[in-house]
Amino acid sequence: MAILQFNKQALGNLEYSLQREMLGTNRAGGYMNTTIVCCNTRKYHGLMVCPVEQLGGEDYVLLSSLDETVIQHGQEFNLAIHRFPGMYEPRGHKYIVDFSYTPTPTIIYRVGGVLLKKEMLWVHTAEQLLIRYTLLEARSATKLRLRPFLAFRSRHGLSTANAEADGKSYPVPGGVKSQLYPRFPWLHLQVNKEARFVAAPDWYHNFEYLEEERRGYPFREDLLTTGYFEMDIATGESVVFSGSTSEVRPEALASIFDEEIARRTMKTEFLPALYHSARQFLIIKENRTSLTAGYPWYNARSRETFMSLAGITLTQPQGPMVDACVEILDYHVLYRLRDGIFGTHFAADTQLWFFHALQQLESFIGGGRGEIWARYGRAMKEILYAYRDGVGDPNGDGAVGYMNRREAFIRMAENGLIWADRPGRALTWMNTMNDGRPVTQRPGFAVEVNALWYNAVCYALELAQEAGDDLFVRDWVELPERIKDNFRATFWLEQMPQQPYLADYVYHDGAKNLDIRPNMLLACSLPYSPLNEYEQQKVFTVAEAYLLTPRGLRTLSPNNVRYQGICRGSEACRNVARHEGTVFPWLLEHYVQTGFRLYGNGFLMQARELLDGFKEDLLNYGIGSVPEAYDGDAPHEACGAISYAPSVAALLMVNRMIGEREK
Repeated sequence: MAILQFNKQALGNLEYSLQREMLGTNRAGGYMNTTIVCCNTRKYHGLMVCPVEQLGGEDYVLLSSLDETVIQHGQEFNLAIHRFPGMYEPRGHKYIVDFSYTPTPTIIYRVGGVLLKKEMLWVHTAEQLLIRYTLLEARSATKLRLRPFLAFRSRHGLSTANAEADGKSYPVPGGVKSQLYPRFPWLHLQVNKEARFVAAPDWYHNFEYLEEERRGYPFREDLLTTGYFEMDIATGESVVFSGSTSEVRPEALASIFDEEIARRTMKTEFLPALYHSARQFLIIKENRTSLTAGYPWYNARSRETFMSLAGITLTQPQGPMVDACVEILDYHVLYRLRDGIFGTHFAADTQLWFFHALQQLESFIGGGRGEIWARYGRAMKEILYAYRDGVGDPNGDGAVGYMNRREAFIRMAENGLIWADRPGRALTWMNTMNDGRPVTQRPGFAVEVNALWYNAVCYALELAQEAGDDLFVRDWVELPERIKDNFRATFWLEQMPQQPYLADYVYHDGAKNLDIRPNMLLACSLPYSPLNEYEQQKVFTVAEAYLLTPRGLRTLSPNNVRYQGICRGSEACRNVARHEGTVFPWLLEHYVQTGFRLYGNGFLMQARELLDGFKEDLLNYGIGSVPEAYDGDAPHEACGAISYAPSVAALLMVNRMIGEREK
């Protein structure tokens, strides 16, 4: 059954259309992101958002929007829509009669006797946006006017009118090129038919982005237009507009569009849409593959990479993308691993997720476990020794290094468990900050960090034994039992009103945090668990009773006095709610994994219901994808990034688990 079908009658309703965002990428870091009526509601929105290497490789909004105007008998009909203070102007959404997402985002406008189709796509192999306009019907001579609005600013910022911007347009074949500021790339705006470009540089003021206003950020900006294209268009004729950081041949634009659209697949079904969304996170640039954490504001991040790598690369229907998976892991080992830490981020869990990514790769790589150890054994040992001996910032300059154990931020305690604490910083995935202070610091022994630690030690030790690495085995062979015994002694909460479960973290004086959080599920779901079946069942039951929702698991039980069921408002409000009740879909992978471990095929129905529940959601928020999070309270509105790699990866892993069971 087709999932991505939109309500045609509701397209003119801004409450409907402005809550639905489309995303197109070029697999090299560039993307198009806006609402389905092309009204930008975020500072991150734009038709051309590209990484600029000359400016540090960060993403910059070059082309913010493109206004289309249909002209007949001297009368103009502007098809665009923008938000200005107190009003929308123009109101081109009222002309929209259809929108489809696949094979590429397509809008159809009706203005009197004119029917105009607009198809938008990014070229996969270039930083080039193509928009094809086709005049399906017209009763009289028709002109098409295209007015570009330029930003040339960081996607995290906003532009204001200034005298430094170069508003001139310089001619190129089929159009013009512009470069508002030095060091930026030239933006080439071209069309594939004879057109007149009218140079008329001007600033338009106070575009408003309502999502930024709701999020408590500055939300108004000024955009510069350098002029507009105007051309005749006949019934049945197509005109292709190109925005590119390189000059192209106008006469080739039609064939480029045809070739690109022919490679697109239909994504109306649930799983094809998810597979396509997964591929959008893979960035191939300068002969290197990376995985971005999400759109529209995240970059590549090691933790999210390791958490989602298998789900993104190894579940694709045309075959596992093993080479891409290995290339990403190799890059992290060669260029990001220093003294047992990836980069300079002192997160206690990031390095341990690396081991789980290797476990998921094991059955896909040619040499299996032997190749995993041969290829990554050195990195695995470096991480484990660093955790055992203690890692911190010895010089206070942000550089990772070994240091006095008592001063280390991350270290193995005498009981074999991992201690992690850094004043003023949160060292787990629950890492939001307000006014320079962590909202959910969780100092000491964190339950999921130690579940990951036990899993990593057991896995590395088994591989080393099989490979005959006797020195490493001798150093570590006694540790798993010590971790396992002390894990239960440290975290297990036997005498609880609900029923037994695991403390979320334990401080140095032995005080146990009693918050019911989903972090404890990792002690049940990972390949090596420090818990027996009875203990896993109790943890699973508590998680199901207090944390499970149709969209994932809450980060805190609703019975907790600190619970925040709505993740809305200012940045400070959202930071508080983020890990105090907000729902994260990526946790479903570990919930379902535990369910199958405990109940086998008896868990199939619930797993399928959880996965199928997301089908209706692909029409909302970031269409065709899965967001970063949802409100803890029903109806569980989406929030955070519109498309998030760990969320998509988790659902694809759940689907794979279901498929393996159904076989």
